[in-house]
Amino acid sequence: MAGSPQHPRQGRTRADYERGLPDYHDPTAGFGGAPPARSALTLRALLATFGLVFCAGAAWFSFTAGLGAYGTGLGVVLVVIAVVALADLVWVLYRKRRGEPG
Repeated sequence: MAGSPQHPRQGRTRADYERGLPDYHDPTAGFGGAPPARSALTLRALLATFGLVFCAGAAWFSFTAGLGAYGTGLGVVLVVIAVVALADLVWVLYRKRRGEPG
């Protein structure tokens, strides 16, 4: 690809992401007429937001409902899942801000 940077992870512009990165998602893209794959970042962001809100609310309920040790264990598990959803949401928003389509 003419004009591409020497280091593939440095110097990419929004236009590079809009065109699509070569062999980024599918090394066989274009073989047999198949279009290159695209990531559904907006859907992933919505699902991560839902998971974060739901797990945080359910964790709060399990801690305050007075369910004893079961409620505390369930609350800890839900907090861990909420933190994972938050990390995923932050990563997806970073990728969208960088200019990746989806």
